[in-house]
Amino acid sequence: MNKQSLSKLKLFFMGIENRFSENSSIFKSIKTSYKTGLKIFNGNGSYENGKIKYNFNGKTETSDISLILAKILKDSESYEALQFIYSERGTDILISADNKNVTMKNVAINESDIEASLGKTADTCNIVHPIKDAHTSTLLNRDYYIKVGSADALLKEINIMTKDGKIKNDKIRKYNQIDHYVELLDGIFDKISTKGTLTILDCGCGKSYLSFVLNYYLTEVKKIKCYFIGLDYSEGVIESSRKMAQNLGYRNMEFHAIDIKNYIPNKKINIVLSLHACDTATDMALALGIRVNSDVIIAVPCCHRELLNQYSYEPFKSVTKHGVLKARLADILTDSMRATMLEAKGYEVSVVEYISPLETPKNLMIRAIKTKEENPKALEEYMGLMKSLNANPALYKFLKEW
Repeated sequence: MNKQSLSKLKLFFMGIENRFSENSSIFKSIKTSYKTGLKIFNGNGSYENGKIKYNFNGKTETSDISLILAKILKDSESYEALQFIYSERGTDILISADNKNVTMKNVAINESDIEASLGKTADTCNIVHPIKDAHTSTLLNRDYYIKVGSADALLKEINIMTKDGKIKNDKIRKYNQIDHYVELLDGIFDKISTKGTLTILDCGCGKSYLSFVLNYYLTEVKKIKCYFIGLDYSEGVIESSRKMAQNLGYRNMEFHAIDIKNYIPNKKINIVLSLHACDTATDMALALGIRVNSDVIIAVPCCHRELLNQYSYEPFKSVTKHGVLKARLADILTDSMRATMLEAKGYEVSVVEYISPLETPKNLMIRAIKTKEENPKALEEYMGLMKSLNANPALYKFLKEW
């Protein structure tokens, strides 16, 4: 390759090096294909502990990306053309170089076309595949956010899809639930600043399925830089989550076996999640979100037991004498008071139906976005409810203790 093309290729590689330094947690691979005459020579690079493990011409070396790119540039001197693919989660960058031109494009790579394109004449060897949305899944005629095709690796890892790429019959309901979850949160990401990296804390994460789904959606669909922290007291589920992250290559995640109330973050938390945390564990997560001044707090509560054993309200005596009605009212009161406390702490709160009541009676999602410092009127209302109901909710106690 001539000096002029090599100089331009070097400039493009400088940009690739900067990109890797900023996005190494979502880096996937490097692929090179050199052409000389009718022969094609391929190389492959993968991530290994902050470095690139690169194999070419039967030799493998592990080094900093700057040295790998310098090697690729040096090797290019001996060939007529180069196709260089830099892949991140959700993004493929193609650099095509020959003696006439050097171009760089964001493309959807069809790897079977690479060698075919290199077989063309040097001035027509660019691969041009405009980025297209993955095909829409037609299950239940829904336009899915987490689409079959582009999200197959994720769906297989969380056991929703078979190895041959089909949604399992007994997992269709689960697939719809997680997709609706993303739908309910999608607009929130547009309301908060996405400059830098969004740090998302999943409290009581369990096997972290929904965090994996959000990680995929933010990184590969929305193109938002994000970092996930999962907390759970169970060592077993934490190890399971770590293994899944490793299998998927999701390096922008960490998991800790720890009680929520003992966790002290070492970075700004933008979003706190609490999904199906039992009883007062939801309150613990809400209190943590308030304490760290999270921009957004999302909770899908599970069982409600605390207020059921506490509250009494004389005007409703004829209602609460029936145990089942008292329990249902306790559920409503618990989540209503949670919403009111969040408002008191400066959050704009909405309570929406998460999934159909036919699926489960525990189907509410509390969404809170920080908009101001405090709301004294809402705090007064909360204190009034405590007094009227003769109740001392866990959320109030956790906030006082912390």
